[in-house]
Amino acid sequence: MRKTATKLADGRELIYYDLDGDVIREPADDPRPLPPVATTTEIRHDPVLGDDVVIASHRQTRTFLPPAEACPLCPSSPGRPTEIPASDYEVAVFENRFPSLAGEAAGRCEVVCFTSDHHASFAALGDDRAALVLAAWTDRTAELAALPSVRQVFCFENRGEEIGVTLGHPHGQIYAYPFVTRRTERMLASAAAHAARTGGRNLFDDTVAAERADGRRVVLAAGHWTAFVPYAAHWPYEVHLYPRRRVPDLLALDDAARTEFPQVYLELLRRFDRIFGTDQPPTPYVSAWHQAPFQDPRRDEFALHLELFTVRRAPGKLKFLAGSESGMNVFINDVPPETAAERLREVASE
Repeated sequence: MRKTATKLADGRELIYYDLDGDVIREPADDPRPLPPVATTTEIRHDPVLGDDVVIASHRQTRTFLPPAEACPLCPSSPGRPTEIPASDYEVAVFENRFPSLAGEAAGRCEVVCFTSDHHASFAALGDDRAALVLAAWTDRTAELAALPSVRQVFCFENRGEEIGVTLGHPHGQIYAYPFVTRRTERMLASAAAHAARTGGRNLFDDTVAAERADGRRVVLAAGHWTAFVPYAAHWPYEVHLYPRRRVPDLLALDDAARTEFPQVYLELLRRFDRIFGTDQPPTPYVSAWHQAPFQDPRRDEFALHLELFTVRRAPGKLKFLAGSESGMNVFINDVPPETAAERLREVASE
C-alpha cells in the first residue's frame, strides 16, 4: 500500500491510498477558489442523561443529494473540479468540508471514498479494494488517535437515502471524538459489571462464545471472524461481527484476521442486499466499527466489533424510531433475531 497526502484549496487534508506500493502519485492542485472552512461547532453536556450533544448549525448548508454529474466525490474532470483533484483514485480520505466536529478542541470529521465509481457500492468491491479500505480505516485510526484532543475514533458507513445519506457516491465517514461516547461508556460499564459477577470473565468473550455454542443466531462463522444476530437485536436485521481473537481496536488486528476480513464482510453486505429479494432496491444500512477509547484504563477489556443493521423491516416498509424508541430508548423489534439469522443464512452466496 502507498499513502500520498496533499492539501485542498482551503487547506483541508486529502490522502490517497493505492494498493500498489510502487505507485508514485503526483497529486494535482485543487483549482477551486474555496474560502477557509468556517464552523460553529459546540459540544454541550446533558447533565440529566450524561450525553454529549454536538451543536453544528453550519451544516445546514451542506450539499444535499446532487445529481451524479455534480457529485463532489467523483474524480475531477476538465472543467469540473471536485473534492478529489485527480482523474481517478482507488481510496481517498479527506477532511469533511461540513464537519460536525472541528477545531483543535472539538475533534475531526473525515470522508472515506471507497471507489471512484459513482454507481458502485461497497458490496461490489473486490477483496483487494476492501482490504485497502480496511488499511485506510486502520491508518486513519492511528493518525487521529495521536491528536491531543481525540478520545475515540469511529469509522462508519451510512448507505441509502432512508438512512439519511446526502451523497449517493459510495463513501463512509470517520469521526474523531474529543470525548468517550455514551454508548461506549455503557458497554464498558456492562463489561465491568459482568467481570464483577463472574470473577473476572470478559463480557465480549462470553457473548461470542454463547452465540457460537447456541448457533441459532450465527450468520457466518469463519476461521478468524464470527457474525451473529444478537439475542436482543434492536433492529429488524442486525449483525454483529467480531474477530475470534479479542482486540481493542483496528490497530491490533493480526494479519490472519485482516486477510480474511474482505471475504467475510463483503459476503455479509451481499447477503443484506438479498434479504428482501433481488427485485427490491439495495438495502439501506449503517455499518459501524466500535473501537476502545484511547488512553483509557479499561480499553483492554473492550472488544473491537462491527455492527451492521438496516432500518428496512419488510419490502417497502421502514422501522421508524417512534415514541417508545425515541422517547424512552426502548426498542420494539418486529423481526425475531432467530428469524433474521435464518434469513441471512438462506441468502448466502452459492
